[in-house]
Amino acid sequence: MKNLDISEIIVNGAAYEGKRVNVAGWVRTARDSKTMAFLAINDGTALRHLQLVIDKSKFSDEVLAPVMKNGVSVSADGVVVKALKEGEYEINVGQISLLGDCPSDYPLQKKYHSMEFLRTIPQLRVRTNTFNAMLRVRSKLSFAIHRFFQERGFCYIHTPIITGSDCEGAGEIFRVTSNCYADARTAKDEAEYLANDFFKRKAGLTVSGQLEGEVAAMAMGKIYTFGPTFRAENSNTPRHAAEFWQVEPEVAFAKLDDIIAIATDMIKYIIKAVLDECGEELAFFEKAFEAGLRDKLRHVVESDFVVLDYGEAIRILEKSGEKFQYPVSWGLDLQSEHERYITEKVFNKPVFVTNYPKKIKSFYMKQNDDGLTVAATDLLVPGVGEIIGCSEREADFDKLKEAMVERGMNLADYEGYMDLRKYGSVPHSGFGLGLERMLMYVTGIGNIRDVQLYSRTAGDLM
Repeated sequence: MKNLDISEIIVNGAAYEGKRVNVAGWVRTARDSKTMAFLAINDGTALRHLQLVIDKSKFSDEVLAPVMKNGVSVSADGVVVKALKEGEYEINVGQISLLGDCPSDYPLQKKYHSMEFLRTIPQLRVRTNTFNAMLRVRSKLSFAIHRFFQERGFCYIHTPIITGSDCEGAGEIFRVTSNCYADARTAKDEAEYLANDFFKRKAGLTVSGQLEGEVAAMAMGKIYTFGPTFRAENSNTPRHAAEFWQVEPEVAFAKLDDIIAIATDMIKYIIKAVLDECGEELAFFEKAFEAGLRDKLRHVVESDFVVLDYGEAIRILEKSGEKFQYPVSWGLDLQSEHERYITEKVFNKPVFVTNYPKKIKSFYMKQNDDGLTVAATDLLVPGVGEIIGCSEREADFDKLKEAMVERGMNLADYEGYMDLRKYGSVPHSGFGLGLERMLMYVTGIGNIRDVQLYSRTAGDLM
C-alpha cells in the first residue's frame, strides 16, 4: 500500500475515518504504558505530529522494542480513528515495522533545545518543530514572491553567480579562482597570476544581481531576479550572513515614487500570503518566539507606510532625548538602533526613509538636484530595521562616470553597464529584499543563522 502523507490525515482526517492507511515517518516521541504504546511520528508534510496507537497485546517485544525510540523511522499500517482531542485523528496500528534504527546518542532526545545548540547539528535540527515550521514558511514566502511578480507581468531573470564586477563597490566579495596557493607564490605579479587564471581577470561571487538585472530591464521593461548572493563581510551580527537570498526587481521608466509603490504592494502581498497560508506555523512562532506576531503582521498589511525624508529623520533622532550608542548627525548612516526608534517609538509602522546623502550610498543611485543626496530609500520595519534597499538608478552617463571615478572604481569592469546610459537610456528603478530578513520578520526568529538550512557566516561552514 502506498504511503499516505501525514498532512492528509491532519487536514482531511474525517475523509479517512474508518479507512485503512499506511504512513511512514520519524518517531518524535514514544510513550509506553502497561497495555498500550503511543508514538508521535512526523514525515515532514505537516507541522503537527500524527499519533500511532498500539495495542501491545497484538505485538511481540521483538517488533515493539526497536520502534519505541526517538529518532527511528517507521512504517505503520492501521485504521484512522477520532482522537480524544476534538477535530483530530490518529491511527490504530495493525502492523508496524522499523525502517531505520537510531542509536541512544541521538541528540534530539529532549523536547526543547537552545538555538545555539541546534546550530551545531544542522543536519538534524531540521527535524525539530522550529525548523519544520521555518522551512515551510520559507517555502510559502518564496512562492508568494514569485506569484506577486508573475501576476504583474514581470519576467523572471537568472543573473550570473560568478561576476567580474562588484555591485556595491565596497570590495567585500568572495574571489573565484582556478589557481592554487602555489600559483600565487610563484607569479611575479598580479598580471601573470591572472593570465594563468580561468577567466584571465578578477572574478567573484555576486553580491547582487542588480547590474545584470538592469541590463535585462532595458530590454524587457519589468524584470525580477531571485537567487543567492554573497558578501565577504566579517560581521557577526544576528542580521548578517555571507550567503543569503535576494529578490531584486528592476523596472524601466519607473522613478523613485513608482518603485516605492511596488515595494509597498509586494510587502503587503507576501505578508498577507503568509497570514493566509501559514496559520498553524505562525501560531507556533507566536507562542515560541514573538508574542503578538500575527497582530504585528496584520498591522503592516493594513497600514499606510510612512515616507520620511532622511533630513527629517535625523532631526527626529536629534530631538528624541534618547542616548544612542552611535552618534546622530546629518551625513551619517542610520544604525539599527536609529531605525528601530523611528519605526517602533515614533510611527509604529513601516517607514521609507528617502534622499540619503550620496556619500554613504552606492555609485549607481540617481543624484538629486541638490548635489548632496540621492534618490534612494530604505524600508525600515519595527523589530528588524532595514529590510529593503531601494533607489532610482542614475540614467545620466556623465554623472554615473563621475560617481565611479570619485570612488576609484575601475571603469573597464563596468563598460557594459555604462553602455546602458549611452544607448537609449531611460529612468529606471529597483530594490533588493533579503529573503532571510523578511523571514525573520514574519516568524519572529531573531537570528539569520536560524532561518537558513545551513548558515553561512564568518567561521561557520558546517
